Amino acid sequence: MASVTPHGSEAQISPAAQITIRRTSPDDVQLRQIVVKLDGKRVVDELMYGDTVTIPVTPGRHRLRVDNTWNWKTLDLDVAPGDHPKFLTINRAGRFTWFLVGTLGAGPMYVSIQPDL
Repeated sequence: MASVTPHGSEAQISPAAQITIRRTSPDDVQLRQIVVKLDGKRVVDELMYGDTVTIPVTPGRHRLRVDNTWNWKTLDLDVAPGDHPKFLTINRAGRFTWFLVGTLGAGPMYVSIQPDL
């Protein structure tokens, strides 16, 4: 399992809370990077299939966004001190994705984010 270092993480030694995002689902098409943003700021440039990232956060309300440059999902969440919510993000093929990839070399892929239980 690969680990990705979020931007700016070197400055924080012991976070009050953390958010972890994995991209390890067998349902993932394993193509296209996912960009992770927290509160409008890019924290991960390329979350590739198999990667996991843990982001230190301050307690409070946050907006988490995953974006594969074609489609995006946004999740609003409240993080309490000491919390460590975990999420799974997945890139999925659409109905005509493989047809378009075969004919044009590219096709739509849809991103999702869900609690990682």
